[in-house]
Amino acid sequence: MATLQEIRAKLKEQESKSGGSNSRTGGDNAIYPFWNLKEGEQATVRFLPDGDKENTFFWKERLMIKLPFAGIKGETDSRPVQVQVPCMEMYGESCNILSEVRGWFKDPKLEDLGRKYWKKRSYIFQGFVKDDPIGEESTPENPIRRFIIGPQIFQIIKGALMDPDMEDLPTDSTSGVDFRIIKTSKGGYADYSTSTWSRKSRPLTEDENKAIENNTLFNLNDFLPKKPSEVEVKVMKEMFEASVDGEAYDQDKFGQYFRPAGLSSRTGDPVTPKAETPAPAAEVKAQPVAETTQEAPKPTAESSGKAEDILAMIRARQQK
Repeated sequence: MATLQEIRAKLKEQESKSGGSNSRTGGDNAIYPFWNLKEGEQATVRFLPDGDKENTFFWKERLMIKLPFAGIKGETDSRPVQVQVPCMEMYGESCNILSEVRGWFKDPKLEDLGRKYWKKRSYIFQGFVKDDPIGEESTPENPIRRFIIGPQIFQIIKGALMDPDMEDLPTDSTSGVDFRIIKTSKGGYADYSTSTWSRKSRPLTEDENKAIENNTLFNLNDFLPKKPSEVEVKVMKEMFEASVDGEAYDQDKFGQYFRPAGLSSRTGDPVTPKAETPAPAAEVKAQPVAETTQEAPKPTAESSGKAEDILAMIRARQQK
């Protein structure tokens, strides 16, 4: 397990590189749905280390791209659907979708569209739920839960880790601290900016230690989307182009690779897409606008222009 000093050094290294700036779920219900908290409620959780001892952090970063479609091809009453695909930058490789989208931010008329297709960042943690005001109807037998954390809460977690007043690793079994996820609202959106670490350390209870011993910690890397193959990378680019052109989702063409959440394939395969771990819809809707757009380049001017004009400009650029 990495020390607090090693985590701080790694975070500083990442900030320096970035300029400051999901899969195999198994169909279980291990993910704790904190987004279902009512306004004013708070859940207390205790984060645990990654089962992968090679991971410096106690979380894994996940980068996904959302591809919206007008509907499903061949279905007359189909509603708009969305497919999530992994961003290749998550695997340390160039992403051909983002390579295309980056250029759009140089044109004020394409900025809004660029943000629509920009990568969305989230983080996978694991730990115990100590206080649960939600009152889940059913919980998994294994009390070690997983948490999909957005950038807003992550910045609070990261900020405390970089604070010299935090002397011990928060995941330490004897001197670690709990984390309070607090839900409020701001501008009509759910807001978690008042979430905070507990001021007092708390050793893990006997039951919690037994749970770790009996179940072992998750290897968080197992819950990231699998790295797309060369064929799947090409399919993602085709889906991206079809989405931008306003086409309907073609299940015959793309269904064996990526599908909207909940859509069964025509071959009877499971409904879970092969290479994605979509964040629960409730969580996505609950996040403030800033949670889903802060990764994109900063705007240079107010966006404008009709959709058909924007598409025409994009096609013209592709032909150059």
